[in-house]
Amino acid sequence: MDSGFSLKSATVAVVGLGLMGGSLALALRGQCSRLLGIDPDLAALELACRQNIVDQAETDPAKLLPQADLVILAAPVPAILDLLEDLPNLTPNSCIVLDLGSTKRAVVERMAALPARFDPIGGHPICGKEKLSLANAERTLYYAAPFLLTPLPRTTERARTAAVQLLTVLGAKPIWLDPIEHDRILAHTSHLPFLLSSILALATPAECAPLIGPGFRSTARLAGTPSSMMMGILQTNRENILAALEAVQEELALLISALAEDDYDTLQLTLDSARKKYMELVG
Repeated sequence: MDSGFSLKSATVAVVGLGLMGGSLALALRGQCSRLLGIDPDLAALELACRQNIVDQAETDPAKLLPQADLVILAAPVPAILDLLEDLPNLTPNSCIVLDLGSTKRAVVERMAALPARFDPIGGHPICGKEKLSLANAERTLYYAAPFLLTPLPRTTERARTAAVQLLTVLGAKPIWLDPIEHDRILAHTSHLPFLLSSILALATPAECAPLIGPGFRSTARLAGTPSSMMMGILQTNRENILAALEAVQEELALLISALAEDDYDTLQLTLDSARKKYMELVG
């Protein structure tokens, strides 16, 4: 492959026009030569065409991917893994492949098996919201957000350049990270918060609904995320998420013990330590 890459002159295919792919496509309008949209949902494609978000849209990836210089896989992790498996049959041409999946080890392993004509690089934007679909997409969704990039040993300078140019257009901040380290960290900072939000929602009696305020809403917000978006994450990062849950279990047992024994000194020390740790984590 040529060592140079110009997003301005490239044809970009976004596979998956939900919240993440749709927001990315909105930010890419006018920033590349041609923008192609692929999604199995006809309603999403009709909306994308009606709002002139993409230049061409199809449900069948094989009809558009051969035209693409850069393919962006913006789908749930299981769908990304299936697309990577099918990619050699979907296009005979060479292209750069970037994914937006929330776990990286399984995705990067599948990318490593692609034929040499593909130039893959893993990616994960640290942004989003619990309301999905193209109807909720925002052009500025990625702005100022960290965007984790997990290159493979085979990733070329051309693919790295393409990723950086894309993130520049999005206004996102590139952070280069090992895929194994990515999954370990994100288990604590992303996947665990979803589970804790879900637990809080499940543990709250229905009669509490009239008295729910902003504290509960902000803490339990992620429970509103459809399970279809999370199951693949839980499956592909199971061991790291289990370790994070076990750490929470230890801290929860300490709180239960302190309350049960009227040990308010320990309880206050624990809460003070938590506040200090929170301030360190969020800067």
